[in-house]
Amino acid sequence: MLPHEIIRRKRDGKPLSTEEIAAFVAGISSGKVSEGQVAAFAMAVFFNGMSRDEAVALTLAMRDSGDTLDWSDLPGPVTDKHSTGGVGDNVSLMLAPIVAACGAYVPMISGRGLGHTGGTLDKMDAIPGYVSQPDNALFRKTVLAAGCAIIGQTAALAPADKRFYAIRDVTATVESVPLITASILSKKLAAGLQSLVLDVKVGNGAFMAKSRDATELAKSLVEVANGAGTRTSALITGMNEPLASAAGNAVEVLNAIDFLAGRRRDRRLFEVTMALAAEMLIAAGIAGSNREGMARATDALDSGRAAEAFATMVATLGGPADFMDRPLAYLPKAPFEHAVAAGENGHVTGIETRDIGLAVVALGGGRTKPDDVIDHAVGITGLLPVGAEAVKGEPLAIVHARTRSAAETAAREIRAAYTIGRTRPSVQKAVVRRIAPGV
Repeated sequence: MLPHEIIRRKRDGKPLSTEEIAAFVAGISSGKVSEGQVAAFAMAVFFNGMSRDEAVALTLAMRDSGDTLDWSDLPGPVTDKHSTGGVGDNVSLMLAPIVAACGAYVPMISGRGLGHTGGTLDKMDAIPGYVSQPDNALFRKTVLAAGCAIIGQTAALAPADKRFYAIRDVTATVESVPLITASILSKKLAAGLQSLVLDVKVGNGAFMAKSRDATELAKSLVEVANGAGTRTSALITGMNEPLASAAGNAVEVLNAIDFLAGRRRDRRLFEVTMALAAEMLIAAGIAGSNREGMARATDALDSGRAAEAFATMVATLGGPADFMDRPLAYLPKAPFEHAVAAGENGHVTGIETRDIGLAVVALGGGRTKPDDVIDHAVGITGLLPVGAEAVKGEPLAIVHARTRSAAETAAREIRAAYTIGRTRPSVQKAVVRRIAPGV
């Protein structure tokens, strides 16, 4: 099949067959399809969209462009979660061990930070000795020992997506729902999952700021994943403020340790984590209802089994054996701390969440280009949530920085991101909507 004829058909709004899509993706992998042809195909999809069947075919072709993992020998269900990204979103660090402690296996292949959002893999790299990109033998050993493993994608998983995304990134075709869907799911389904739960963020700190866009993406992901044979549902969750009270890498790891140990659990973070846990347990067939899933997840957390699973995962992947007990002895610490004082009395009525994420990037906790080196120590803690009382002169947050000037610059950005008003706002739901197959 000639690539330019496939492009022509999509350009003219005609449906593509499974064979045509598979041939084009094979050409992306082999290099037989040029960058110009990939860009033309992406633009044709951008303007004309794809049917569900086309999106399923694209997802499966990209999944099958490289290795696929097989967990059929495990004595329990294999499940995972994917988030579209947010600020202070360290959910995976608690969620994977909670679900593992309930009897599921969670081989969680995660990504690095993108734009203003933090990356789960960057957080795990803050733990000394932790091997975030192990070979398959160590990956399997960890999943068997702990029930979960949070690692990074290898080049052998869905390699067609890597080339396709790089070209989309420079041709203004990233914002296409079917292409986003295929990109996300091809990597996740290559991990050999039996079920998947999606956390689609919406709000001023999310890539999808509008509810209708987040809903469209969530529905596409759920329809295509189920069409590809993987039981999948989605939760749309709010990102109009940071999810945790910490944003950064080491500071979010410490926040997760405190959560697992029961020392501190931020309200919205707790709601989202437990809702996703219940959803994963239902998808995995361990729980028959949301109430049962919540009960099982709560027991795994409060009994300490989830903390034990996290500790085993860290130790098996090369981290300190006593990390759960002594995190401050191992996590990097920034030399400067700077309190961001509120300028007036009142209540927090709004937060420009994206600006909080960008402040972390500017501190060195994120990337402005792919080869940037992350400073895992920097970040922000003590972020007051929307609705909290603000007292003039008291902290809205604490900046952890490499230099005094960087801390002062970040403090100005954070102060500007907060809106203080006289009236306490109503509390927004952390979990906005559930998207099930066929909805």
